[in-house]
Amino acid sequence: MTARTPHRVKDVMTQTVVAVGLGASFKEIVAAMNQWQVTAVPVLEGEGRVVGVVSEADLMVKEELRDEDATLTGQAARLADHAKAGAVTARDLMSSPAVTVLADALLPEAARLMAHNRVKRLPVVDERGVLKGIVSRIDVLKVFLRTDDDLADEVRQEVIVPLFPVSHRHIGVEVAGGRVTLDGEVRDTALVPVAERLARAVEGVVDVHCALHGPTAADPESGPESGSGPGALA
Repeated sequence: MTARTPHRVKDVMTQTVVAVGLGASFKEIVAAMNQWQVTAVPVLEGEGRVVGVVSEADLMVKEELRDEDATLTGQAARLADHAKAGAVTARDLMSSPAVTVLADALLPEAARLMAHNRVKRLPVVDERGVLKGIVSRIDVLKVFLRTDDDLADEVRQEVIVPLFPVSHRHIGVEVAGGRVTLDGEVRDTALVPVAERLARAVEGVVDVHCALHGPTAADPESGPESGSGPGALA
């Protein structure tokens, strides 16, 4: 059987990460971003604990407010922005606390964090908050690069065979472009929506078309799948 796709952040993250310390200057941060072609860098303290992130947006405030009238009234309206515009080190430029994800977190958790916080990448940390890598949107999307054969193999071995131990040989599993089609006759139609849900949950599956159906005619051998049913999933 082919290897399963990684399910956790540590399996897809980039381990080589450019980061800066709290005392890094504005120009040093810009130079690091330019050299490594990144749009944000984690800020570290101590033995590598992530305490914040400096992004292009944080740095752009200085240029944005360069010609703005810094009157008392204007500053009151954009106090935080003016503070960043005058900042010269990562300590004052960074957004803190940093939005991070644990290395052992499941990929959907990382995706939800990115979407909720509207960020393109997340520093990956261990239980102590120490930087271990970086995970980006494209890293999370790597699961969709799995081959159709690999997906078909997992759906059959991890979904169809356990759910339908008796009739699984009569069930077709076809995958094209990540879209799974399930077709065939099963004895226990109550398990059909379960099969569709579990197939859809396989990482890398784009969509599922379920055409599983019960016996088309009276069959003296038909009956519940031996060893299947909701209790078999526990």
